[in-house]
Amino acid sequence: MATSLSTKMLGFMERASWIRKMFEEGARLKKEHGEEAVCDFSLGNPDLLPPREFQSALKEAAALEGPGVHGYMPNAGIPEAREKVAQVVARDHQVSCSADDVLLTCGAAGGLNIIFKALLNPGEEVIVPRPFFVEYGFYVDNHGGRLVPVSSAEDFGLDLSAIEGAIGPSTKAILINSPNNPSGAVYPADQLRALGELLEAKSREVGHAIYLVSDEPYRRLVFDGVEVPPVLANYRNSIVTTSFSKDLSIPGERIGYVAVHPEAEERQALLGALTLANRILGYVNAPALMQRVVARCMDVSVDVSVYQRRRDLFASILRDAGYTFSMPRGAFYFFPKSPLEDDAEFVRILQEQLILAVPGSGFGQPGYFRIAFCVGEEVIERSREGFAKALEKCG
Repeated sequence: MATSLSTKMLGFMERASWIRKMFEEGARLKKEHGEEAVCDFSLGNPDLLPPREFQSALKEAAALEGPGVHGYMPNAGIPEAREKVAQVVARDHQVSCSADDVLLTCGAAGGLNIIFKALLNPGEEVIVPRPFFVEYGFYVDNHGGRLVPVSSAEDFGLDLSAIEGAIGPSTKAILINSPNNPSGAVYPADQLRALGELLEAKSREVGHAIYLVSDEPYRRLVFDGVEVPPVLANYRNSIVTTSFSKDLSIPGERIGYVAVHPEAEERQALLGALTLANRILGYVNAPALMQRVVARCMDVSVDVSVYQRRRDLFASILRDAGYTFSMPRGAFYFFPKSPLEDDAEFVRILQEQLILAVPGSGFGQPGYFRIAFCVGEEVIERSREGFAKALEKCG
């Protein structure tokens, strides 16, 4: 009998299967060998507790009483929360941002979906550098668009010639993610300036604005004194979206925001489309409680030094074993080269050592694998022998 389910969704399920497969393999291995024997580096789920300031703000917000506390608000968000966000965006991105330029969203995923709903006509293209977060293709497809992956530099920096070569009349946006999941790369200021100049020229050439969309949930998780350069300051047709999932360790609360450059073309129409998209996609508005909480925590973050210690420990394990990798400058992932051309086969070999990782193929970059270090140092240290043995098995 023919399926009555969406053939597109069935295909998507197959494409998105790597992380699901790793989850299932992890459950099997933990049941067979015990929870403590398995080194699970497959999921980017932050394990640090939220900061104390978040807990205090949560209690204060939960104690509020009175009319409208739990009611609808403007679809773009509570005005006071948008004002707090705008102040931080203005500082971090070096533009004169106001509350009118900001929308509170259901995480960065919600932010990306309302952006693409507002921007895309059927068949229009969004260019993204490899490697990239697997969900990007689904978000673009949700709104009739097509994701166009392009190569990156050897160190995972932007390859401007590859981006330029991919731009055509159907290009509506460039999507970047810095610090990057899965590579940990941070795009430097000179690359962002050059990208802004390229998009200005190409927008004139194709006859419409090409938007730069920056997905920034790891902005505050950077190491060795690295600073994430401002995107909005380098290109006026730019939109930033982010979430508080990683810097406050609250991914389950689904809270983030979108900020539009105050000088973007058709700014008012764009903001109106984003606000309507927030409503008609079914989000309606971001959770009221979390809007009030994060407004009190705009300059609060988890202790990033914990992630840096874990990164350094993992780097020593990989280096001692003989792996080739670029040192992550942000986020909480390594993206080493696979010693086998078939990255899925190497991930299977790691599983024999009770180590769970994700093939780079799942991020549009075959020949690599991703490991997440948002786990305890004892788990990382326990993997040392297994990583060495897996590499030895590959000769």
